[in-house]
Amino acid sequence: MTDPLSDRPAYRQVADRLRSPIDSGEWPAGHKLPSESELMEQFGVSRVTVRLAVGALRAEGLILTRQGRGSFVRDREANRRITSTRYQHDARYVAGRVAEPATGFGASGPNEDRSRYRLERSFHEERANQQVADLLAISVGDPVLERRYLYFVDERPEQVSTSYLPMELVRDTPVADPANEPWPGGTIAQLASLGRSVTRVVESVRARMPTPAEASTLRVAAGVPVLVVTRRMLTGPDRDQPVEAAVDIVLPADRVVLDYVVDLEE
Repeated sequence: MTDPLSDRPAYRQVADRLRSPIDSGEWPAGHKLPSESELMEQFGVSRVTVRLAVGALRAEGLILTRQGRGSFVRDREANRRITSTRYQHDARYVAGRVAEPATGFGASGPNEDRSRYRLERSFHEERANQQVADLLAISVGDPVLERRYLYFVDERPEQVSTSYLPMELVRDTPVADPANEPWPGGTIAQLASLGRSVTRVVESVRARMPTPAEASTLRVAAGVPVLVVTRRMLTGPDRDQPVEAAVDIVLPADRVVLDYVVDLEE
């Protein structure tokens, strides 16, 4: 029963009681919550109060409600790891110092099962807008190769990525052919095949709520934000010549761990 003398509204009290077994793991992913009628009886509250409580948990990203089937605890396991070391590993692969590239798009290591990963892609020639032009140090309107990727782990969509390469660099090369994806060693290996050795990768990370298209594509639950990564790959002796820009890499925030290793010595 709820406490009528509490400062917390009744629906918040119900949400708190339902949240507890979810957070403790007593109710694992996929567990079905009691029905509205059962919750009304259990807590002695109205249907409106139950719906507000369930809505609060849904807004927190803890549960999913399926029409005609009820509400279920969401899978919140962060089964992907985006690490700075993946670029280092691919660079070592290009240099011949390791036998295999990193697994797919930022998986946790080169020995991970590649059969878990799937990639959808589409390539188009476009004209650089102001943001892309600034990132690639080219002029607005210059031709660029736009590459859109949708990455899956265990058939669940996990990442949307849109990246750009100067068209003059990749035109009529294997890098411009989507049939060659996934390319072992990723973009670093692709650029190496064009004679461009990546010497620095710069990433900026921010959080925001997903657009309707992103929420639909990535199956992002209500109330869950996304992480947005903007990336530049640079080359040259001074590490200041941009050759690739990702605008943006979008990931559901509840499914990813961002690990960065910072070496303080050259």
